[in-house]
Amino acid sequence: MTTPGDSASEIWPLWEVFVRSNRGLSHVHVGSLHAPDETLAVRNARDLYTRRSEGVSVWVVPAAAITTSDPDAKGAFFESSAGKSYRHASYYSKSEGVKHL
Repeated sequence: MTTPGDSASEIWPLWEVFVRSNRGLSHVHVGSLHAPDETLAVRNARDLYTRRSEGVSVWVVPAAAITTSDPDAKGAFFESSAGKSYRHASYYSKSEGVKHL
């Protein structure tokens, strides 16, 4: 009989798994798993997410180390730089006394 707090999901940290299917392609998030350390996380990810030899690289990242943007604030966060000419070098005038600019 198990008691609350004894299951692996409550004790072991959560790892996010990314797999690169072919050379030259980007890693893609394929899922999550619980493991006690990074070595077992990589092994378990390999066994769980690349069973048919479709992967050439596996990344595991502690879920606690991932920070995301707020989807509700996407307008301001991903706003285009249009209308923000001060972000471009052409906005500023060249100083006369500065050489090699």
